[in-house]
Amino acid sequence: MEDPAVPGTGGPPANGNGNGGGKGKQAAPKGREAFRSQRRESEGSVDCPTLEFEYGDADGHAAELSELYSYTENLEFTNNRRCFEEDFKTQVQGKEWLELEEDAQKAYIMGLLDRLEVVSRERRLKVARAVLYLAQGTFGECDSEVDVLHWSRYNCFLLYQMGTFSTFLELLHMEIDNSQACSSALRKPAVSIADSTELRVLLSVMYLMVENIRLERETDPCGWRTARETFRTELSFSMHNEEPFALLLFSMVTKFCSGLAPHFPIKKVLLLLWKVVMFTLGGFEHLQTLKVQKRAELGLPPLAEDSIQVVKSMRAASPPSYTLDLGESQLAPPPSKLRGRRGSRRQLLTKQDSLDIYNERDLFKTEEPATEEEEESAGDGERTLDGELDLLEQDPLVPPPPSEAPLSAERVTFPKGLPWAPKVRQKDIEHFLEMSRNKFIGFTLGQDTDTLVGLPRPIHESVKTLKQHKYISIADVQIKNEEELEKCPMSLGEEVVPETPCEILYQGMLYSLPQYMIALLKILLAAAPTSKAKTDSINILADVLPEEMPITVLQSMKLGIDVNRHKEIIVKSISTLLLLLLKHFKLNHIYQFEYVSQHLVFANCIPLILKFFNQNILSYITAKNSISVLDYPCCTIQDLPELTTESLEAGDNSQFCWRNLFSCINLLRLLNKLTKWKHSRTMMLVVFKSAPILKRALKVKQAMLQLYVLKLLKIQTKYLGRQWRKSNMKTMSAIYQKVRHRMNDDWAYGNDIDARPWDFQAEECTLRANIEAFNSRRYDRPQDSEFSPVDNCLQSVLGQRLDLPEDFHYSYELWLEREVFSQPICWEELLQNH
Repeated sequence: MEDPAVPGTGGPPANGNGNGGGKGKQAAPKGREAFRSQRRESEGSVDCPTLEFEYGDADGHAAELSELYSYTENLEFTNNRRCFEEDFKTQVQGKEWLELEEDAQKAYIMGLLDRLEVVSRERRLKVARAVLYLAQGTFGECDSEVDVLHWSRYNCFLLYQMGTFSTFLELLHMEIDNSQACSSALRKPAVSIADSTELRVLLSVMYLMVENIRLERETDPCGWRTARETFRTELSFSMHNEEPFALLLFSMVTKFCSGLAPHFPIKKVLLLLWKVVMFTLGGFEHLQTLKVQKRAELGLPPLAEDSIQVVKSMRAASPPSYTLDLGESQLAPPPSKLRGRRGSRRQLLTKQDSLDIYNERDLFKTEEPATEEEEESAGDGERTLDGELDLLEQDPLVPPPPSEAPLSAERVTFPKGLPWAPKVRQKDIEHFLEMSRNKFIGFTLGQDTDTLVGLPRPIHESVKTLKQHKYISIADVQIKNEEELEKCPMSLGEEVVPETPCEILYQGMLYSLPQYMIALLKILLAAAPTSKAKTDSINILADVLPEEMPITVLQSMKLGIDVNRHKEIIVKSISTLLLLLLKHFKLNHIYQFEYVSQHLVFANCIPLILKFFNQNILSYITAKNSISVLDYPCCTIQDLPELTTESLEAGDNSQFCWRNLFSCINLLRLLNKLTKWKHSRTMMLVVFKSAPILKRALKVKQAMLQLYVLKLLKIQTKYLGRQWRKSNMKTMSAIYQKVRHRMNDDWAYGNDIDARPWDFQAEECTLRANIEAFNSRRYDRPQDSEFSPVDNCLQSVLGQRLDLPEDFHYSYELWLEREVFSQPICWEELLQNH
């Protein structure tokens, strides 16, 4: 996979005087103009209100269903309805679908499934479209969007109970193996939506069934709840000697990325894959429940807080109003006329904030960082920009002056205390005692954290406080158990691994997991808004481009919106899928999580996510790439309006795009998962100059997004140098107030031992060796191991119970006659051989 870490769209080269390398005063206007353009880009963030966003497993039910279809597919709704009505009239006379009794509906569905067993591809497609119309809610007989969604759920449960999913799974296997369709698509210069008609119909029916059955409601009858659990089990485990359904979809993704099947509708495949993984393994809230259960099983103390609830209760940091700063800068006298302390303070602020601007340039270039003298000269060069302060570095947590807002209101608004309970690792206690013993005694006691003889009383109190906040994670227990199993394989015996859906999925993905991760990241790279079209990149627009390209300007505008929406949905599905996989594998076993993480890192996932955020992230989150009148189910109830500029621009009135904000948070969480406690990967963040990119993301006023940005900034502050910390004190304050504290973590000063030179390559190699040992021990065991015990007792060997075929007792006498009585026994030869 190509390295996504290419030079981004940063500002001009920062070389001391803040311009592109010209001489002083001649080039100064260019540098000033570049700064102003950068400032204009960020002005929108000042007026951005706090985004009322509620994080969850997915968007609303109607929104998740509407994202399945591209606007190019809207004409096919009518086609599906026509196929159903033609077939229904031949089977049922004088009635509509909603007027039939349940038994009559089931009988009709059975007939539909029988008519799918035909050789003619065209007839089979018509029947499949009729089934799709049922799954879409028989909208021709409904009066409102609520009715369409209700009957869609009802029909999907009915279709599942009649065995529709397994029938469509067989048809999907046929279409995947259809070499004629693949070769036809490969010969075409441009693949369009017409090349994937059959696959889109099949995947749409399966997606609608998964999404509707997955949705739980209190009013669901008992039969539906039973069907939901049965369906979850069927999707989770290998049924009829077949692989789990998610693995089939993963194989479709890799086949698409390899170029062997360019006609695959990849958006539908990814959406279905995400929903199947979420349905079978569980969403984010279910993960929290599983974590509590697993800690109880391992005998660990309960969690101090529910992280989901803590994040929900946080409020976003809100920078001061830009209009106030602008007004002050217009009314203030020129810098040359400033006198006394006020003038020196103003110059100092300008100097420090110009350093922030300096740090935010050259985003992906790999030159050596500038020295402090160069930064000072850069600050002097930008001093003329009086009043142009970096809004992000204004302290959002300091109340405004009394003239602006009453102080009592601020006391009500701001929460008291820190949001998170501090945590301490066993390693931190050992490190603290090692330093204390070396200082006061002159020798250490290894990992002994109980013996405090010879240490002064304050050290005793410190150790007591550290132990009170000690946190043992599930991963710590799993790593310790793995070390013991490696040391004593004979005495500890064979490990009992429960056959959970997560374990079965990992076993199925194990040997092809690198290809799966690379394929997902390739598609993510192609869908990122910062990516430029390249000849060697994969075409992810095969299921959105029409057969005939648009002629008018309005049609081109509609297609442009559709393409952008298509890419956004792909980013959303991949980011959530990867995050779900990492979180479930981490809970199942830490080395499963590390295996997936390492392959993501090797496939350049870290620079890819940074490349994604190297854009005006506020514009991305507030983008309106949707046409509400063309969204399902609205487009099925109303007649499609004539295309006008007003109808294209008439989107929803929400202040942000839910899926884009959801994607950004998931990508940040993914980046946190990959870099947490990994010094080598944290150094990648530093090398790729992620700090200014992440700081710009803080302009989005959403608490959860800001929290994960601050986490990523916190882990690299010790590597960024004293000058960066000095000129970014407001960001440091936000980290202190919002991110969990680790006692003895010297993140703010850079004096920690982890900030010293480190053999990063050895760290990754050690981790890789542990992962390979785990996979080899658990999954590569041969059947007849040389370490398996041998039974030498004749009586116990003869007394062993053998598994015989069920019909063996019917032919036992015949077997005895043929194999024992009729066979001559040469006793002499037997004695001679032994």
